[in-house]
Amino acid sequence: MPDEDSKIDHYVLEYRRTNFEGPPRLKEDQPWMVIEGVRRMEYTLTGLKFDMKYMNFRVKACNKAVAGEFSEPVTLETSAFMFHLDASTSHQNLRVDDLSVEWDAMGGKVQDIKAREKDGKGRTASPVNSPARGTPSPKRMPSGRGGRDRFTAESYTVLGDTLIDAGEHYWEVRYDPDSKAFGVGVAYRSLGRFEPLGKTAASWCLHLNNWLQVSFTAKHANKVKVLDAPAPDCLGVHCDFHQGLLSFYNARTKQLLHTFKAKFTQPLLPAFTVWCGSFQVTTGLQVPSSVRCPQKRGRGPTSLT
Repeated sequence: MPDEDSKIDHYVLEYRRTNFEGPPRLKEDQPWMVIEGVRRMEYTLTGLKFDMKYMNFRVKACNKAVAGEFSEPVTLETSAFMFHLDASTSHQNLRVDDLSVEWDAMGGKVQDIKAREKDGKGRTASPVNSPARGTPSPKRMPSGRGGRDRFTAESYTVLGDTLIDAGEHYWEVRYDPDSKAFGVGVAYRSLGRFEPLGKTAASWCLHLNNWLQVSFTAKHANKVKVLDAPAPDCLGVHCDFHQGLLSFYNARTKQLLHTFKAKFTQPLLPAFTVWCGSFQVTTGLQVPSSVRCPQKRGRGPTSLT
């Protein structure tokens, strides 16, 4: 702020989301959001969802009576990864609600019972003339993986709905520590419907097992690396597609837990698995500076090629 004898009492900051680079346009669909009473020369916006590529900012000074003119607006790039969970890929025992997932032991069974009851009520006394005879089974839910069926058997998995084919991206996931099993990572779209994360070359993940014997491991292509660090309740995932790096962090401390080094040959999808538990994903996050900084990847806690 200026000196105490200055007539400036506070500032007003305004910002709006946009998909246009460069100077703000006269006609914008997005309204200006207002931050009143700023009394410092810096201000941090929190809780933002970066669902557009850019943001406009402008500021004006005010005294106790009137406000001055707005500054020339500036446009800043807000490159961050936004995705949702694709319920059409999820195992029937997973109840998906946008970015939250909860294990449902009765998932699929209730639908099957209702379908059988409806089928039984629709039958006639004559088996020859029954319209149910020879009718095809109900259509399966459409999948976001090119018509493939959803995950099944012991692959309690759900995928994100947005492909990663370039750049750096970061997201976080908080899981219920009482979950019997939990996994987070990435996968190719071609991941088989029976394939648990990390079992084949089509996926990479960190996996926590709380069932019978506790273990915290990194998995890829059926290779398992036991991790020395305790499993945090919130994990950060950093994917650098062109560098072929997939790193996992303690989201609170930004401690590096594990890094996969790979040559990604196909676009990736965020992937999650949970058994007898729940988790919640946070997207739209900028890559933290502590994560973006160069690290001696090979000398980190663990690495697996």
